[in-house]
Amino acid sequence: MKRTIELLKKNNELRVIDQELDVYLEIPHLAYAEVKKKDGGKALLFTNVVDKKSGKKFSEPVAMNLFGSYKRCELLFGRTIESVADEIIKLLHMKPPSTMMGKLSMASELFSLKNIFPKKLSKSGACQEVKYLDENVDLYKLPVLTTWEQDGGPFITMGQVYTQSLDGEMVNLGMYRLQVYDKNHLGMHWQIHKDSSHFFDQYQKAGKKMPVSVAIGGDPLYTWCATAPLPYGVNELLMYGLIKKQPAKLVKSLTTPLYIPQDVDYVIEGWVDTSEMRIEGPFGDHTGYYTLREPYPVMEVSAITMKKNPTFLATVVGKPPLEDKYMGWATGKIFFPLLKTTAPDLLDYHMPENAGFHNLILAKMQPHYKGHAKQFMHAFWGAGQMSFVKHAIFLDENAPKLENYETLSAYILDRFTPKSLFVTEGILDALDHSSAESLVGGKLGIDVTAAQKQEAPELLGDEELLLRVKEVIPEAVNLHQFMRRTKNPITVISVNKIKNLKNCFEALAELSPYIRIVVFVDDAKNDIFNPYMLIWRVTNNIDATRDLFISGLTVGLDGTKKNDLDGFTREWPDDVDCTHSVVESLKSKGLWDLEDKLYKKYQL
Repeated sequence: MKRTIELLKKNNELRVIDQELDVYLEIPHLAYAEVKKKDGGKALLFTNVVDKKSGKKFSEPVAMNLFGSYKRCELLFGRTIESVADEIIKLLHMKPPSTMMGKLSMASELFSLKNIFPKKLSKSGACQEVKYLDENVDLYKLPVLTTWEQDGGPFITMGQVYTQSLDGEMVNLGMYRLQVYDKNHLGMHWQIHKDSSHFFDQYQKAGKKMPVSVAIGGDPLYTWCATAPLPYGVNELLMYGLIKKQPAKLVKSLTTPLYIPQDVDYVIEGWVDTSEMRIEGPFGDHTGYYTLREPYPVMEVSAITMKKNPTFLATVVGKPPLEDKYMGWATGKIFFPLLKTTAPDLLDYHMPENAGFHNLILAKMQPHYKGHAKQFMHAFWGAGQMSFVKHAIFLDENAPKLENYETLSAYILDRFTPKSLFVTEGILDALDHSSAESLVGGKLGIDVTAAQKQEAPELLGDEELLLRVKEVIPEAVNLHQFMRRTKNPITVISVNKIKNLKNCFEALAELSPYIRIVVFVDDAKNDIFNPYMLIWRVTNNIDATRDLFISGLTVGLDGTKKNDLDGFTREWPDDVDCTHSVVESLKSKGLWDLEDKLYKKYQL
């Protein structure tokens, strides 16, 4: 971590903040603003960290936003992201050589692969220079942040969570938020679909406690590896060896059988009693909403070890764009070759950060036959972490670059008809709040691999169309039309909701000559002229089995907050919002320098 900080300084990618700031809201709010700047702002190092509530002053600094730009990602990887993807492609397509030179070349390549595998050391590591055991364990000695006002407490947000199967044959490295309950207990947010949760089930059935070691810091690549979507049972640290060309060097934890990298900054060791669950949350998550209080496993901490001069690593989540935008970019590029093994006719894919990644995927493919895109949809929804994707748009090989949103949107809308839609059900991320029940809900696929014949509607101006809409929907407040030059303009209508929006959609039947796609949003907290945040809001708030309406050539989406008018019985979470007094305090200290137009654009 020290070398990383020096590397960032050398490349003018680090902002050092020496003013005293609180772990409660102040530090994370400033990091939240930094990543909203052009190109992700700078990495941040907070050197004067306090907990005003307890009066504690921490000796160690807090580092944030390390991965928060394309440039910094490649600095931390030590190579281009494309070169890692190319190496995976080469491994996947390795064939028996036919010549002696080919055999020698392959032997050399295979020999170099020995560095992929983590190496266990017999000695202790730098991460164990300082030890706290038994009654000396105290999580409050660490500068753990409370990011949002409604959070259930402080959360470790960049913990590398090391676990193993009951028989010890499989190990896993994952990243899960960890709630600090008290001095020696952590809440483990192991979503039911994750590898650690599978291991937990094994220990629970055996009636045994489960060992866990949580590392923080060290080489930032360990942290990225914890997010890598590798198949079940594959050690994520193999990616470290592949990328760095040297093995991760591991040491055994003091009180658990688990091995962790010897050069991390902190290690929190402990055991999970599989018979105990505790309420975890709320937590303002990367969806931009709070995830609600739910029971999760609890870890009793048996030891905390650290370097003599550690650096605490954290991230901030909430509304996009976030640091995960850049981490997700690297992940998408690197794992594209592996995804192609499941879908060989896939040419490219992209998950926009303002849809929270799993809420929308754009995929370019080579269609070979009728229904090929639907086959792809099933492949995606059954492939590892891709199975959590809610909405997928499939395009042919002639489509524009997937990151060129304006041109791409026009291409999609000129080829779309209601026949392009495909609705099914499947598993959802535990963070999803819009489905009628947790963990399962609607999936929407859109096939525009072939152009459909469609006549453009008659165009009215926004003001005239709004007047016409208000005649049939009195609760309509405002209206704006996007992509008017295409065959399927998108009409966004803000409403003060007083009835189920399907009734409003049906009331628009007489205006069908002027409307093709209509999207309803609540008037409160939405800016209908801000497409970036409308994508965020709508992809978060819809379930395709409930909120998609079709009548002739007209398609409707209900992106409003759901309640009893919709037969919705779950609790609907609040948006993640900055605390105004904290922002004003940071401004008064001369630290908050985010432009007002960005504050407004990203609805902080």
